[in-house]
Amino acid sequence: MSNLIELGVIAGIALLALLTIGIVFARLYKRSTKETAFVRTGLGGQKVIMDGGAILLPVFHERVLVNMNTLKLEVVRRAKESLITKDRMRVDVTAAFFVRVKQTEEAVSIAAQTLGARTMSPEELKALVEDKFVDSLRATAATMTIQELQDKRRDFVQAVQNAVAEDLEKNGLELESVSLTSLDQTEKQFFNPNNAFDAEGLTRLTEQTEARRKQRNDVEQDTEVQVRTKDLEATRQKLTIEKDQEFASLSQKREF
Repeated sequence: MSNLIELGVIAGIALLALLTIGIVFARLYKRSTKETAFVRTGLGGQKVIMDGGAILLPVFHERVLVNMNTLKLEVVRRAKESLITKDRMRVDVTAAFFVRVKQTEEAVSIAAQTLGARTMSPEELKALVEDKFVDSLRATAATMTIQELQDKRRDFVQAVQNAVAEDLEKNGLELESVSLTSLDQTEKQFFNPNNAFDAEGLTRLTEQTEARRKQRNDVEQDTEVQVRTKDLEATRQKLTIEKDQEFASLSQKREF
């Protein structure tokens, strides 16, 4: 009888131990999702988890979450920070960059190492990579005139994508697309006459503005002359008709 009791106690202890191990295992086991991968570092070396899970031991392991979703990072360059074009004009631009971590273990590892938890916060990620976007926008705008930017928006966007794609790969990121949501000429007040580029652009802008004003004035004057000429011709024709009617009336009276 005592042997049975001892066996029961041992079985109970073993079951309790298994339950305890199971609970501990469940708490220590971390899974990745379709939206979030992670990199485990520490004991056993680095391990990238994209589809599955891994045991994370306190003290011995550290986990870095990596966001696998597409993120929209908007860049705005306006007023004094606007872009300078090939013809030394300034343009206000708003561009949306759609980026994500590449779907490879190597890219996830690079993103975890260079970006850390910033992939989980679009604003923090933007603060880190925005300079790359701005550089690509500036470099591309400098190769096109303001008229070309307006007429060839797709070419501008494609050139920006090509310019920034390689730099993003260094952070494990890939650029899905770029959307140019706003493009307009910068207000004249934001041109700095003491800046060589702005001075040249300001001169060209002033010349173009005056030329268009003169052209508009010429059109208005020509239109007014045409209207008055037409009115005068109509008045003359009206008088001629009235005279003819009066002459016809007098002729008719004489016949009677």
